[in-house]
Amino acid sequence: MMKKVALLAALLALACVCEGVTFGQLCEGNPNNNRRTSDSLGHGHYEGSGHGGAHHGLDIICDDGSVVYAPFDGTLNGRLTAYTDPAKAAINSGIMLEGEGLCVKLFYVNPDQTSGRVSKGQRLGVMMPMQSVYPGITSHVHVEMCDQSDPTKYF
Repeated sequence: MMKKVALLAALLALACVCEGVTFGQLCEGNPNNNRRTSDSLGHGHYEGSGHGGAHHGLDIICDDGSVVYAPFDGTLNGRLTAYTDPAKAAINSGIMLEGEGLCVKLFYVNPDQTSGRVSKGQRLGVMMPMQSVYPGITSHVHVEMCDQSDPTKYF
């Protein structure tokens, strides 16, 4: 019984930690974390259409080549790949960031490093050339929670 109570207390504490998190600026030139709304290739909100399947993330506007920053203090936990299609190799990279009770995947980012601690606002890497793969789309960093829940409340 004591183990169950301790586990419940730990889970509640973890839930409380991430509830108060607000993401800092994600991309150079977008201090307010403005979101991709609609363009000819779809919508950037959570569960938006036009993605060839479920869109389990939120798209934050980021010009190709812009610096991408850590949205919160945490630990980098490896490079990610978004696609298996070789035609999309130019944007097929990302990074996983865990901290403050959260786990986030940031796609279309060429990371400077793939492990270690980072501080909120620290440079993570650069936005990849999205226009070379999707001409006319609003270039963006795709922010996806590791559990695929809606990240909107953190912005």
